[in-house]
Amino acid sequence: MKIQVKVGEQSFEVEVGETNARPIKAEIDGQTFEVWPEENQVVEVIPSQEAAPAPKAAVASVKTGTTGSAKVVTAPLPGVVDSIKAKPGDSVSPGQELLVLEAMKMKNSIKATRAGKIAAVLVSVGETVPHGAALVEFTD
Repeated sequence: MKIQVKVGEQSFEVEVGETNARPIKAEIDGQTFEVWPEENQVVEVIPSQEAAPAPKAAVASVKTGTTGSAKVVTAPLPGVVDSIKAKPGDSVSPGQELLVLEAMKMKNSIKATRAGKIAAVLVSVGETVPHGAALVEFTD
């Protein structure tokens, strides 16, 4: 479905994908975004991993990683960092819990995608992270 959205004096052509899917894919002036609507809440718009980077003003506070990257573990869903189990310098094995992400009142264990040494934990407890945000980085 294509719609015109006016924000202030600017107009945008928005093509909205399947509205029952999560995230909802929306294309705005040729750029793809992921939308995570929640009932009675403000809609959060996050650039899709397949899209070209959004303008810097739109993502200035978002730490992004590449989905499936061997060097970075990314958030599989938006949520709040509940606890962190790994720290820089730790050696981890595949499947080892790195942190816990709370989303929709459920605690989700985020596990290492491979064996390696942790270079950096890119989030802190209590931080709200969007889908696809870089959480933990490996040294190699």
